[in-house]
Amino acid sequence: MTDIYDPTRTAVLLVDPYNDFLSEGGKIWPAVREVATGVGLLDNLRAVVAAGRRAALRTVFVPHRRWQEGDYEDWDHPNPTQRLVQERHSFARGTWGGEFHQDLQPADGDVIVQEHWAQSGFANTDLDFRLKQHGITHVIVIGLLANTCIESTSRYAMELGYHVTLVRDATAAFRPEMMHAAHELNGPTYAHALTTTAELLRTLEPKNGEH
Repeated sequence: MTDIYDPTRTAVLLVDPYNDFLSEGGKIWPAVREVATGVGLLDNLRAVVAAGRRAALRTVFVPHRRWQEGDYEDWDHPNPTQRLVQERHSFARGTWGGEFHQDLQPADGDVIVQEHWAQSGFANTDLDFRLKQHGITHVIVIGLLANTCIESTSRYAMELGYHVTLVRDATAAFRPEMMHAAHELNGPTYAHALTTTAELLRTLEPKNGEH
């Protein structure tokens, strides 16, 4: 493995791997289906998580707030996305849609951090604290959505001093233009590395004799 992803210092941040996002029948799946299937999202998420575990990287689940009755109703100014969550009950607690995808379940040694209310996995959660307690300095950020939670979490990580890797095809968005903005326009302004699943796997799992 290259020194960039030292297993004692690197974590895979898996953001919002809910059925509502990733599974047929999920509330948000119809909006993300075209881009997700086009990039091979689910296969790539499985591959990155599996490769990270084989390489002894820490896997950290970074879940969105699971909607429950009363959320946002007495808030002064919920954001537009939170209004949508309030209307469609995205990731509702206690429902199938609010469960992690069957192929992306926590394993022994994984970390599940506090749920984020908006788009950054760091804001108002224990993510930074938990990463620091495990000596993490480098994060590989995958999951949903490219131009919202992935971008916000990754930008925040950079601001906190982490080395940030984005994986272009281990995320998705509602439209191709959103993917373009996330990876071609915005990503290069804060991410230390932008890669693909195949490239990342070659880095994490070099053949014998390669470094």
